[in-house]
Amino acid sequence: MNRFRRHLIRTRQLGRRVEITELGLGTSPFGNLFHETTDADTAEATAASWDGGVRYFDTAPHYGLGLAERRLAVALNSHRDDPACVVSTKVGRRLVPTPENAHRQDDDGFAVPATHRREFDFSRDGILRSVEESLARLGRDDIDILYLHDPDDHWQQASTSGVATLIELRDQGVVRAIGAGMNQSAMLAEFVRRCDVDVVMLAGRYTLLDQSALDDLLPLAQQRGVGVVAAGVYNSGLLGRDVVPDDAHYEYRPAPPELVARAREIAAICRRHGATLPQAAVQFPLRHPAVTAVVVGARDAAQAAENLTRYQAELPAALWDELEEAGYLRPPPV
Repeated sequence: MNRFRRHLIRTRQLGRRVEITELGLGTSPFGNLFHETTDADTAEATAASWDGGVRYFDTAPHYGLGLAERRLAVALNSHRDDPACVVSTKVGRRLVPTPENAHRQDDDGFAVPATHRREFDFSRDGILRSVEESLARLGRDDIDILYLHDPDDHWQQASTSGVATLIELRDQGVVRAIGAGMNQSAMLAEFVRRCDVDVVMLAGRYTLLDQSALDDLLPLAQQRGVGVVAAGVYNSGLLGRDVVPDDAHYEYRPAPPELVARAREIAAICRRHGATLPQAAVQFPLRHPAVTAVVVGARDAAQAAENLTRYQAELPAALWDELEEAGYLRPPPV
């Protein structure tokens, strides 16, 4: 018997053509982020997520130089024709073969051979090539959601030829929803303001520790009817454990002492209400009406099960009230 309450994985409408579950599985660990995992572990992580009711799966060519896309394709093979299964991937980092470097390790955080290098390319030709390659790795004829991936230093090309190409693919039915994914909210707000996008993926800027997206992206997305998918909800690990360790990381670096102290204070409030810090971290973004889903990574079945438990925990309203009264949270819009 399934130990998870599947009916508690709610769905929300995203754009005009896509409905996704509020909890999504992020697959950067499938690409051997920081250290290796196995095909069996990633398949089991996907199966545990699916059995718990998750139907949204996010990936990218960047993750392990295509390894995450390939592993996700295998893991979802039996669900390929299920209309509820939603897969997103990304464009903007083309993978250029470098067989001469295959004996070396990738230098961008993934434990894989450096068989390719990444080239930022938001041109029409670059995006079409990237989509074709992703479709082949994913074993699919179409992509549910396609994001421009980290166009921070490429606004001009990404917002013109990049978005125009994504719109073309959406009009052709190759893609059902389009947008951009970044670690900053200001440029995502510009995409929402100026471009015909359906969704944006925001990493790390609407969390228990950083609610800066309230100043620009979230109110605009709500006004325009653009969905926001929240990622990086643990801020690179600082919010990912019940007890915050001294060596916790924030934004992929050792966390400053003042942020460690702040996270511990938030954790103490969570404990007073029978909750844990990671449970609050997963559920907090979904309190904002603009946020459509939260995406959390998993390396194996145990981590996937933990994601489900955190999402499904019943947290009292008094917890959020105390966090707001203590000044740790800015209240969401009414």
